[in-house]
Amino acid sequence: MRQVYLDHNATTPVLPEVLEVMLRYCRDDFGNPSSVHRYGRRARVAVDEARDAVAALLGAPAASIVFCSGGTEANNTILQGVAAALKDKGRHLVTSQIEHPAVLDTCAYLETQGYRVTYVPVNADGIVEPEAVAEALTEETILVSIMHANNEVGTIQPLAEIARLVRERGILLHTDAVQTFGKIPTRVDELGVDFLTFSGHKLYAPKGVGGWYARPGTPLRPLIYGGHQERGRRSGTENVAAIAALGKACELAARDMAREAARQLQLRQALEHGLRERIPAVRIQGEAAPRLPNTTNVAFAGVEGETLLMSLDLQGVAVSTGSACSSGSLEPSHVLKAMGVPAEFLHGALRFSLGRSTTREEIEYVLAILPGIVERARALSPAATP
Repeated sequence: MRQVYLDHNATTPVLPEVLEVMLRYCRDDFGNPSSVHRYGRRARVAVDEARDAVAALLGAPAASIVFCSGGTEANNTILQGVAAALKDKGRHLVTSQIEHPAVLDTCAYLETQGYRVTYVPVNADGIVEPEAVAEALTEETILVSIMHANNEVGTIQPLAEIARLVRERGILLHTDAVQTFGKIPTRVDELGVDFLTFSGHKLYAPKGVGGWYARPGTPLRPLIYGGHQERGRRSGTENVAAIAALGKACELAARDMAREAARQLQLRQALEHGLRERIPAVRIQGEAAPRLPNTTNVAFAGVEGETLLMSLDLQGVAVSTGSACSSGSLEPSHVLKAMGVPAEFLHGALRFSLGRSTTREEIEYVLAILPGIVERARALSPAATP
């Protein structure tokens, strides 16, 4: 059976060049970077070189980069760490309704600890409007957290505009850049952010490694204590092999970013055009907004996305759905609900996220099999579309 992987926003395969680096620091240069002997010094050099590579991709000083286990830990650290550090100044945070659960659930936790959170809505294209953020700010606001690009629909947020409005009030700005890091430019000064979080397994590095950028001088209380690693900002022996692999992945991303973005955009456009031509009652979420070149969220009226996902999987195609199964019941995506997606499309969404390995032949294969899958699913659906 043909195997087609179109779920790169969920995770990516580790590139061969990246794996080679990782194996070196698992097998040969396996020392603890806190040790002073030669094994430790070689490990320390690997961590420092990886930090330089991440910093170069972000246009940031290396000292502002902190490594941790991934995007979820990084988001938790920034939100909880800023809240703890500035609790005497204010206890109000602002975020959007379409954030990743790593941000939304952390905000919900902070609400149980006496903080207040405003969840700014988005427009029909899935964009956080800067004016809406400005209106949500109060004298008690200490942090705004708006993702760089949405993981489900790929919409890219106007961070630079939001940053200007937030900075005028002396408020800190964080962005979850997990889906943009290594795909499109994420220069921290151009974005105007004080904090930025990233994850390795979204750009062909292994799982279990990521980190954050913190503008020098910004207040942040650590989430994990117990050692002096990462200059006391994140305790625990560094995952040297994964960090070194992340550094290599960043080098490759910097080299190939423009070319891959253009190539994947062409493939995404071909997919969208082909689906529209071959299947009736199709809706592309956030179509009018700036989007990631590799991401499209397509909804099909009168059918459940989970049904389409499983049928595609049987044909060797891996995608994601815009709905999540919770406690045995199908719940619509919080992102699509926030965008006001019409009811007939709300449950029938699929996310296609392309990557380095995606080919034109794979797109043509999807276009060949998906119309029949949708037609059969609609015929069996109680809400069948004529």
